[in-house]
Amino acid sequence: MPRSSPSRAHGASSGRSKAPHAIRIIGGDWKRTPLPVLDLDGLRPTPDRVRETLFNWLGQRLEGLRCLDLFAGSGALGFEAASRGAARVLMVERNGRAAAQLRANQAKLAARAIEIAEADALRLGASLAPGSFDVVFLDPPFETDLLARALTLAVPLVSIGGFLYVEAAEALDIAQTEALAGWTIVRQGKAGAVHYHLLQRENEE
Repeated sequence: MPRSSPSRAHGASSGRSKAPHAIRIIGGDWKRTPLPVLDLDGLRPTPDRVRETLFNWLGQRLEGLRCLDLFAGSGALGFEAASRGAARVLMVERNGRAAAQLRANQAKLAARAIEIAEADALRLGASLAPGSFDVVFLDPPFETDLLARALTLAVPLVSIGGFLYVEAAEALDIAQTEALAGWTIVRQGKAGAVHYHLLQRENEE
């Protein structure tokens, strides 16, 4: 897998980048703040409407929560979580250009709760302690087979009572996904080609 591929687009050609565009933070301390995003081939920021819905589900504030954005890409989910008071947000992004833009946006916001790791998501995720995050955002590139492997790796990282958020090209089928045995989809939706899901272990409040 070429190191130059962004996390949300492993295998995409990113030898050249296009003019930067921007995302905007939907809510929290940095509400309406625009953040530049490199228009790399295959980079797919989570749409505003989906982020707004997700954080309505999670609650408008994430005070004290530990969050992991395992395929950070543009950082839309991680910056949103930090804006809403998360105590720690670890963003993992293997593409050097995308990671540099994340660091620039972190500096722009003076976002002390955010950590950016320029690393392979699966390798770094395997080194993290079980139960070390309250919310795990999982949005691997759609055109790859990463989702199954990422789910297997991410599930143990979620704390008791925590949440797993998954974006995918198709709706998740819990019954056919071994890694999600004992989990339930508490909310789900669809926006364009994106299916998004908020999951929690069964019998947890």
